[in-house]
Amino acid sequence: MEHVLATIDASTYATSVCRYAAWAATRLSLPVELLHVVQNQDPVTARKDLSGAIGLGVKSDLLEELVRLSQDSSRIEIEKGRVLLAAGQQMLREAGVAEVTTLHRHGLVVETILEREENARVLVLGKRGVGHESKGDHIGSMIERVVRASAKPVLVASREYAEPRHIVFAYDASPAADRALERLANSPLFTGLPVTIVMAEAGSDADRARLAKAESAFAPDHSVTTIMGRGKADQVIPGIVASTEDALVLMGAYGHSPIRTMILGSTTTEMIRTVKVPVLLVR
Repeated sequence: MEHVLATIDASTYATSVCRYAAWAATRLSLPVELLHVVQNQDPVTARKDLSGAIGLGVKSDLLEELVRLSQDSSRIEIEKGRVLLAAGQQMLREAGVAEVTTLHRHGLVVETILEREENARVLVLGKRGVGHESKGDHIGSMIERVVRASAKPVLVASREYAEPRHIVFAYDASPAADRALERLANSPLFTGLPVTIVMAEAGSDADRARLAKAESAFAPDHSVTTIMGRGKADQVIPGIVASTEDALVLMGAYGHSPIRTMILGSTTTEMIRTVKVPVLLVR
């Protein structure tokens, strides 16, 4: 059965993840699967031989104590997960989602998300995970990994929730952007929401033709505005977003290989990092 898959942890983003998941589920008339993953321990710590990590001369009673503390820590994390899932489930139901399934897993976060995405219409993740909330100039390390590996659209939740009332669509005529355009024009997720289509680094007649073609994908009565900017996307779009109340940014994601991204940087990552609103990424 199709659903919205939302992943939460103990970060401050958990609340907005639940609320954006509820927004998406309500508009799509779908249930929500709420996932929490207790990450596997480091392999050295997980086994009961810690001598390789802390030195061969450590007494066996100290090693046993370290193992016990590690096991206690795992139990505490599991209990925290149960509490988080219960709170998230209540929040989703209060937001109008009638059917909520909670799922508690022990393993690797990214791999678990990818295992659970088969029947998901959209994935919802926080912009940063626990331990990284104060790093305002970074995004969570798993975002790029999930988006590159997933076949599903990924909604990256901002820290604060505001119901999306306007779509800012970063359009570059790439295959991923065209797939995002098709969803934007036809999905009930966006029904009735005004759209601003932004093409950065544009100005030629060919760009005008591409922008006009994108606009023609919408019904005649749909409110659509088009903007061409000569600057780069990460310079043009944040300004438009800042002047648009309750915006959600939609864009195609990671059009280049990870190696090229490492060398040249990524517009996708820069956009997620820069804007203070939710970002929906389509591969």
